[in-house]
Amino acid sequence: MEQSDAAAVAQVRAGTPDAYRVLVERHSHSVFRLAFRMTGNEQDAEDLVQETFLRAYRQIGKFDGRASFSTWLYRIAANCSLDFIRSRQRRREQQTPVDDQGQELEVALVAADPTPDRLAFSGELKQLLAPALESLSPMERTAFVLRHYEGVCIEDIGKALGVHSGAAKHSVFRAVQKLRKALDPAVSTARS
Repeated sequence: MEQSDAAAVAQVRAGTPDAYRVLVERHSHSVFRLAFRMTGNEQDAEDLVQETFLRAYRQIGKFDGRASFSTWLYRIAANCSLDFIRSRQRRREQQTPVDDQGQELEVALVAADPTPDRLAFSGELKQLLAPALESLSPMERTAFVLRHYEGVCIEDIGKALGVHSGAAKHSVFRAVQKLRKALDPAVSTARS
């Protein structure tokens, strides 16, 4: 018989650390998906899963049960991912590659689709999408990933981000508008 998240949390609080394994096994895949979509890197996502569950374990006493355990855990995962992204951006700003004239070099992303037309289109989209996602504010990026990659409802996104549902909805909307604008050149070309 499968125990509920609340029962597992109660057991962990009561001093049964093995009960935490149930929570890790139940939620690690969704935390990995979120971290991977936020970072775009499998190794970084795996590290963030570990960091998320470590932080959650250390803060299990702060879980008050007003939201579901998964929502609380998503908030921790989103915060870990945002911390990582900010750190990566600071490192990148300090180490941006430049050419002989001091101009910043662009990094090309490789598309994975094998057909020539799809490969070209996918490559163009990836070149536009990566910087477009990075140009979003941390709140917009997290809200967008939770909504459109993870399928999380607006109310739970708001809880995960610590904002009202209206603010979460607005963040998703702004992210979609910015991404549409960034991707419009490629999409318009593909339609013609």
